[in-house]
Amino acid sequence: MADTSMSSSTQKTPLPDDARKPAWPWHLEPRSWRYALRKTVREFNSDNCPDSAAALTYYAVLAVIPALIALVSILGLLGNGQKFSDMLTSIAEQVAPESAVALLNTILDQASSRQFAGTALIVSIVVGIWSASAYTGAFSRAMNRVYGVAEGRTFIKLKFIQLVVTLIGMLLVVVMTVLVAIGDTTAAAISQYLGLGEQAVLIWSIVKWPLFLVTIILAIALLYYATPNIKQPKFRWISMGALVAVVAIVVMTAGFSFYVANFSSYDRTYGALAGAVIFLVWVWLSNLALLFGAEFDAELERARQLQAGIPAEAGIQLPLRSRKKFVKSNAKEAKDIAEGAGIRVEQNGGKR
Repeated sequence: MADTSMSSSTQKTPLPDDARKPAWPWHLEPRSWRYALRKTVREFNSDNCPDSAAALTYYAVLAVIPALIALVSILGLLGNGQKFSDMLTSIAEQVAPESAVALLNTILDQASSRQFAGTALIVSIVVGIWSASAYTGAFSRAMNRVYGVAEGRTFIKLKFIQLVVTLIGMLLVVVMTVLVAIGDTTAAAISQYLGLGEQAVLIWSIVKWPLFLVTIILAIALLYYATPNIKQPKFRWISMGALVAVVAIVVMTAGFSFYVANFSSYDRTYGALAGAVIFLVWVWLSNLALLFGAEFDAELERARQLQAGIPAEAGIQLPLRSRKKFVKSNAKEAKDIAEGAGIRVEQNGGKR
């Protein structure tokens, strides 16, 4: 655990981008990089990230259907609900195991079949976004464990942040879907309509996947930046962990897909539930990758501070966003302790 709770309680805590710290990743010395990588692996295990990933998988499964219903409902207003479902399926076919794609198709069919109008439509969208924010809330708690801090933001403030992050994340999913969906044929039609010529199609085919990668990194970096109760450094540092997470997701997805296709016995063991189990394992692996990237960010920040001469070997020094919630909790805990002591003293005849 990258404990910042004690160091963050003082006013002398360095700012996230203190002038003493290295300004760019390439300013870190090789020794600092080795230290950060070694600590990432150790903290990943000591923080019980596999268990946290399992909890995130639970909330992800609860959130995916409401989120897709909200997205399909919003895009349905523009007459593009079914088109979005088809595009999302095409993306899943390229990055997820076959059984997971089949389950996603079932979920999308369920989302597309729900037709709402008027007030019911608005309610379905609001409920969908609210329910989907449960994953963001779970990720916030996991990030606080990574940095070793208590949640100090009030419920209203925290929920507002979670809803905003969820909504932005859903919009980024739409952007990623559109990026993949615009193939050469569609790009040629758009280019012809705008009078851009054939070179525009070639350029698009080259830049499409880098743009897709950048969008994914933005979505993950948004989670890393907004969810923990600490003030994060500039995006150039947060994006490092996001890039590591993306690479880990790609590698683990490829490895898991190969395993499922050639060696697994999911079909024999789970029968009709094999697709659902494979989907759950894949989501769990993806959440493992996200948490590994978060741990890498935390340890990279520790390495920055150590190289700047800031005593961070025992705990990363970053200021908290808020202390209100745990100040109130500590006051209530002190009151409970005093009341409990009173009960004990009374039973002992007034003897302490």
